[in-house]
Amino acid sequence: MSTSQAGRSYHHGDLRTALLDAALGLLDDGETFSLRAVARRAGVSPNAPYRHYEDKEALLSALAGCGFDRLADRLEAAPDLAAMAGVYVAFALERPGLFRLMYGRPTANAAWARTAEILASRVATPALRVGAWALVHGLAVLLLDGKLECADPDALVRTTVAAVLTPAVGA
Repeated sequence: MSTSQAGRSYHHGDLRTALLDAALGLLDDGETFSLRAVARRAGVSPNAPYRHYEDKEALLSALAGCGFDRLADRLEAAPDLAAMAGVYVAFALERPGLFRLMYGRPTANAAWARTAEILASRVATPALRVGAWALVHGLAVLLLDGKLECADPDALVRTTVAAVLTPAVGA
């Protein structure tokens, strides 16, 4: 291998971001997830992911954390609880692989904290906060699993929030 080839093999402008983007692409496309597949999709050597991630689990945990960051960014922009509910369900439906990963990782609890803080800023009472999240998360999962036949998920969320959450929390 020439010196220039070796340099290309071991240098990447932002390898961590490239690996996370490649991993997200695999999830979005429903492809088999492995560090080798992530490396191939990122256009780097099979060993490159190990420069930032100890193993597949570490990369998946980092990806779950990024998912919570993306969700939190969108939730923060929502003007009220009803809009937050719509954003939450839309995120789940747009990124089902990432959404399932986020809530299926025990290491993602710390990443969930920011999302929980945003919810707490909109719903002051802890019991109502838990109920609001359970309702909206339940809708998201039921829609993802095909357990609710619904042509317009956004309308379902708006109607449900108006009927259940708005009277309870004044959303």
